[in-house]
Amino acid sequence: MTIQEARTNCAIKQKLGLHFILASVLIWTAVLCVHLTGLHPLTKNLLTFCCTAMLAPLGYLFSRLLHIDFQAKDSPFSKLMVLFSLNQLPYLLIAMWIYYEIPDRMPMVLAVIFGAHLLPYSWLYQSKNYLVFSIAVSVAALAVGLNFSPAVLALMMVCAEILFCVLLWFEYKKLVQKSG
Repeated sequence: MTIQEARTNCAIKQKLGLHFILASVLIWTAVLCVHLTGLHPLTKNLLTFCCTAMLAPLGYLFSRLLHIDFQAKDSPFSKLMVLFSLNQLPYLLIAMWIYYEIPDRMPMVLAVIFGAHLLPYSWLYQSKNYLVFSIAVSVAALAVGLNFSPAVLALMMVCAEILFCVLLWFEYKKLVQKSG
């Protein structure tokens, strides 16, 4: 099997990572709800971090619902996918610093980190949607985060993630049709 064939096989079996993107829709929805409250900004930020902790459990739930092998053990790219996911962890240190120093910007920093971490998946899944959304989400999060409230940013992220899910679903269907 060539690398290209392995990547295509991985993209199909993982359904282009749709389970994690669906999970992020719920997470950004929860972040939106948090930032619509009248809580103190530091409390909102703490709850925002708590919301992000639900990514793996929600991703697992969606993988079960969509019949996706969560760990992708049979893929030669399984360790690479874990590395792609974990590459955002060091950047969370920046978000933790922003948490206290500039509380209103912490959700923006999280959104930029989230968007940027999608970039390697554009290579793995051979996906233009991942490439476009990686750049677009990062730039839009910066622009919206600097000019609007964290609640508006979270709403933008929910809308972007829903659009991303729809586009990934169509891309997945096209990929299956093309390879099958």
